[in-house]
Amino acid sequence: MYEEIKQKANAAILEILEKSGLEKGDIFVVGCSSSTVCGEGYGMASSMDIAQALFDGIYPELQSRGIYLAAQCCEHLNRAIIISRDAARQQGQDQVNVVPQPKAGGSFATITYRTIDTPVAVEHIKAKAGMDIGGVLIGMHLCEVAVPLYLKNNMIGQAHITAALTRPKFIGGERAHYNDSLK
Repeated sequence: MYEEIKQKANAAILEILEKSGLEKGDIFVVGCSSSTVCGEGYGMASSMDIAQALFDGIYPELQSRGIYLAAQCCEHLNRAIIISRDAARQQGQDQVNVVPQPKAGGSFATITYRTIDTPVAVEHIKAKAGMDIGGVLIGMHLCEVAVPLYLKNNMIGQAHITAALTRPKFIGGERAHYNDSLK
């Protein structure tokens, strides 16, 4: 099961990276319910093994490109974010004091906290793109304006994947001209 989940997570992140145009220093947020991956309700079957497989499929691809991973905690920690200290500073965010656990923060956030260099928890970020595994609602941590990405690789186990990238706002009126490269 580990290899299958890792491969599906890897296929999804590669597809998102191909479509999103993320660059070194950008932040990518992942919200994840390991319970939904195995077909259970939220928080009913938290699995560190599933979270590890997802992390192992996603993180190396981000890390090799210099993109920061931000792991969204569950509602028990008010959707706090686990991120590296450097990324938190880049975003101008103050650290909050909490350490995620499988049943209070979620398995994916726990794995992230235990694995990345200099992990900290913050309350808010503005990520350039993200992946929601199992419908846990990452929108509060995306920059304006979120644009949905339609993926061929849209399932991991029993969990549906929703992905989004962001783009700058279009402003102005009928005389405005836009930079098409900003999409």
